[in-house]
Amino acid sequence: MPDVLPQQRLLLELLIMSGDIALADDISGTILERTVEECEKKGWVRRSVFGAGFHKTTITPLGRTAANIPSRS
Repeated sequence: MPDVLPQQRLLLELLIMSGDIALADDISGTILERTVEECEKKGWVRRSVFGAGFHKTTITPLGRTAANIPSRS
């Protein structure tokens, strides 16, 4: 069972509700960038080049499963 941090769950739920989202390339050093990278390393999201200065972020089936696991609180 994967441990999903609150900020990771928030990102996954946002992607489930809204579908793909575009993120600017210039978000380095932010919590959002770190969260997306963590989720990408776990295979929960996938990023691809979307256009000049943007990446498309998509939730994977594994990410949908992780988002539906109840929190341990």
